[in-house]
Amino acid sequence: MGLASELSYTYQRPNAFHRAMQTFASTRAGAWLFSKTLPWADERLSKLGNGRLTVPSVMARLPVLVLTTTGRRSGRPRHAHLIAVPFRDTLAILGTNFGQPSTPAWVLNLEADSHARVTHQGIAREVLARRATADERVQILSRSASFYGGYTKYQQRIAGRELRIFVLEPAV
Repeated sequence: MGLASELSYTYQRPNAFHRAMQTFASTRAGAWLFSKTLPWADERLSKLGNGRLTVPSVMARLPVLVLTTTGRRSGRPRHAHLIAVPFRDTLAILGTNFGQPSTPAWVLNLEADSHARVTHQGIAREVLARRATADERVQILSRSASFYGGYTKYQQRIAGRELRIFVLEPAV
């Protein structure tokens, strides 16, 4: 049994409303709006729903993984709500940052310390994050669009920085 199965991390088929929300979120304006508001809104909704509700899960029918890293400067736990891509028997995460020009902080934290915790629907697992190999990157990027079309749009807008992709493996 892999990490995706252990966490019950699955995609549900979106309806017309969910597809419209996903399309809006992948636009430049939608990505900017969500990059500014989603962390705050997601944190509140997650607390109200005991960790089982997130804005993307409700509005766009996208499963959200909470990644807890150790802050590279502070040493404190840092939480990021991410949409993961099922890959083989595990999950992959992409540092798209909504297609914004800067690398997300969670990427820099993982590069400093690859130990992390992932939580989905109240189930938590300790993981090690490793950079995807060149072959894995190709496979993950090709799969990502079938789970969330925004990934393709975000990749097109990322310029001047490398898109980092991590494969999550169970910590032993």
